[in-house]
This record gives sequence, C-alpha cells and structure tokens, in this order.
Amino acid sequence: MKRWILWVVVAIATVLVGGGVWRALAARQAQQKALAESSAQRKEATLDLAPGELVTVRRHSLALAVPVSGALRAVESVMVKARAAGELQGLTLREGDSVRAGQEIARIDNTEARARLRQAQQQADAARAQVDISQRQFTNNRALVDQGFISATALATSQASLEAAQSTYQAALAAADVARKSLDDTVLRSPLTGQVSQRLAQPGERVGMDSRIIEVVDLSRLELEALLSPADSLAVRVGQKASLRIEGVAHPIVATVARINPSAQAGSRTVPVYLAIEQGATASVLRQGLFVQGVLDTGHADVLALPLDAVRTDKPAPYVQAVQSGRVVYLPVKTGARAVVASDTLVAMEGVPEGTAVVAGRMGPLREGTPVRIQESVPATPAAAATSASRTAP
Repeated sequence: MKRWILWVVVAIATVLVGGGVWRALAARQAQQKALAESSAQRKEATLDLAPGELVTVRRHSLALAVPVSGALRAVESVMVKARAAGELQGLTLREGDSVRAGQEIARIDNTEARARLRQAQQQADAARAQVDISQRQFTNNRALVDQGFISATALATSQASLEAAQSTYQAALAAADVARKSLDDTVLRSPLTGQVSQRLAQPGERVGMDSRIIEVVDLSRLELEALLSPADSLAVRVGQKASLRIEGVAHPIVATVARINPSAQAGSRTVPVYLAIEQGATASVLRQGLFVQGVLDTGHADVLALPLDAVRTDKPAPYVQAVQSGRVVYLPVKTGARAVVASDTLVAMEGVPEGTAVVAGRMGPLREGTPVRIQESVPATPAAAATSASRTAP
C-alpha cells in the first residue's frame, strides 16, 4: 500500500515540473517572437527627410590651392668673417643697426701687417736699385763691345744679370702687393646694405682666420622656401600667386612663385619652391625667420563636388549616404581637391553620378537600407523647426 502511494506522488511531481517547463518555454518563444516583430517594425520604419537635409552632387568650378608654410628668409644675407687673425678693434655695431655697402665695420690689429708691408716695400726698393746698377753695367758693356775692348761673351753675361735683377724686382713688387692685401684684410667692411641680425664677437677679442663677426641681412627682398609633396608640386608654376598670413597681422601677404628647385630632397622627397614676398603695406613688420602659412593658387577645375561633411570616413574607405529608390545606400567615393565656396568647404569626388541625392552630414550615420521619404518643402513654423531639429535616425 505504501509503495503505491510513493509512485503516485512521483508521477504528480513529474507532471507539475513538466508543465512548468513547458509554460516557461512557451513564454520565452512568445517573448522572442514579439521582439522580432518589434525589430522588424523598427527596421522598416520610414525616415522623413526635409529637402534641406539632402545635398545634391553638382558640378562646381573649384579654385585649386596647395597649402604652403615655412619661415621667411632674406634673399641677400652675408656673414662677415675675419680675413686675418688678431685682436678685434672698433666693433660698435649691434643687432638692429643699419649698415651701408662698403661701410667699415671693425678692424683687426694691423701692427704686424704694416711692418710686413714696409719690409716688402724696402725689398722692392733694393731690387729696383739693383736693376739700375745692372742696367748701367749693361749699357757700358755694350759700348765697349762696339769699340772692341771686351768680348761679346761679357756683354751676354751683363745682359743676363740685368734680366735676373728685373725678375727679382718684379718678385719684390708682387710680395709688396701681397703684404698690402694683408693690410687691407685687417679692415672689415659690409658687402651689402642692410641691418645687423647677429653680433658674434666682442671688441678686444682675439679672433682667428674666418671667425664670424656679424651677420647682415637685406630685408628689402624676402622669400619663403616651401617644401611641397611630389603630388602638390606637379601643379605649381613660376608666376602663380599665394596668399600668406602671419599670426598677429590682419592683412594677408601676397607672394609669387619665383623659382622651383629642379631636384627633390633626398630624405623626404619633397620639392622646394621659392616664393618671393611682394612688398606692400605689411612690409615694415616682416622679419627674417617669421613663420608664415597660407595657400598657393594653382588654378581652377570643373569637377563634381559635395560639402565635405557629407562624406563619411568612419569606414576604411570614404563613402556617402545616397538616397536611391527610397532607401539609404552606401556609395564609396574617391575624394580630391578641396575649396571654400560661400563659407562651405566643398570636396571634389569620383564614383557618384551627377544629380545624386546625398544625406547631409548633420544627419549623422544612418543604417544602410533605411526607408526614406522626402517631404515636400513647406513654410517653416516654430513647431516644425523644433520637430526637425529633434528628429534622429531610427
């Protein structure tokens, strides 16, 4: 009797557990079905776009420009160096002082140089006296030969002595010229008109040969050396204009491409381009070494373009969110030159036909395949504007 009761209890427990499991599975299946239906409904929800939330791929004439930057430098500058060793004297110029071409800048103690010049001059005078002696001897011997008192051999010997004395005299004159040149080298003069940018020595200091004394720059002609990539350098030509800016200066600086280096730099493969700065109203504030940046106008191009913010870059390759057949479609594009037109930055592109409607950049990312309905243009109201501003992608 007790055994039968035990089997009945086990059977009832099994039925209850099985019923609970079945009900749990049924509830979970119903929940998954409802979630799938809800996701399908959200997936198929239509996004309403106003005409202002779309941009159209159109053909534009873009002003092509190449960014340039660098430091200004003087076309003509010189480092005045000592051409003789000795004590530096008479250097009074300092940074910012103006100098003229040929103006005396400083001197090197010339005591030794003057003594050498006197020595060389006296040796030249002695050689000149010897030439006079040889000349008189030769003249006398020639008269004696004509009278038959001496042989022709004696006359040839006196002629050789005269020629040797003349050569010695010419060598002494050359030595005197060298000594005079050494004396002239003790005076340092500026080779150009400009301003002192560096003073590298002090009066009383003993300087050696080729020691740097001061640097003089001519600010009347400045240029910018811009390093361009190989791709950018292909469109650059001599005579093209550039607009440059310096921080703190309100007005732009106009520059013209004066030269293009025929060789690329070995390490970076960049091409140096030299832009001559045109002297204008801002010329008085320009200094060597100032950093400038701007754009170089390289022409115009008739290309298909879109606002830059409409091009998505959150994938490995850029793309646009186009509207085709009432749905959002991702179209890969290849971007090109950029230009600012009416305060909007436009970018040239390839891969999208002209007239294609593209979702504006302010709409953010949309899921590919999202249904889209374009609303007709209606007069804006405050409520409509608020609704449009708060609309987000499903």
